[in-house]
This record gives sequence, structure tokens and C-alpha cells, in this order.
Amino acid sequence: MDKELLAMLVCPLCNGKLKYDRDAQELRCHYDGLAYPIKEGIPVMLPEEARVMDADEKLPTSPGRSPGRSQERLGDA
Repeated sequence: MDKELLAMLVCPLCNGKLKYDRDAQELRCHYDGLAYPIKEGIPVMLPEEARVMDADEKLPTSPGRSPGRSQERLGDA
């Protein structure tokens, strides 16, 4: 998928950033919990065509970050 195209696409519901899942051929909005399919190289950005992600898929997957870290910092302040 073209990086320039990916940079321009946003979730049609919340206008948030989308994360590209190459293996699943989907663009995922973690805020709304929807995964938009990519069919024959074309993103289908229709909410009615999107797949609802399960709870595990909605969790952020940033390396080196854990939910407890931000709470620890708040407690130290």
C-alpha cells in the first residue's frame, strides 16, 4: 500500500489516524474499534463494510509502553 495514500486516509467516523495491518489487509481505527478492508489494493472506507475488532485488537501495541507506567508517573508528581 502506498505510504502517501496511507498518510492521507483517516477514519470516516472520527477522522482519526488509521493503522495499516499488512497481513490482514486492513486499516484499523483503534478509537472506534473498526477495521476497514483493503480489497484488490483499494481501501473500502465505508463503516458498514468495516469489521468490528475484538477487545484484544483494540488495545494499543506500542513497544516499551505499559498502562502502569503512566499511572506511576502521575503518582510520583
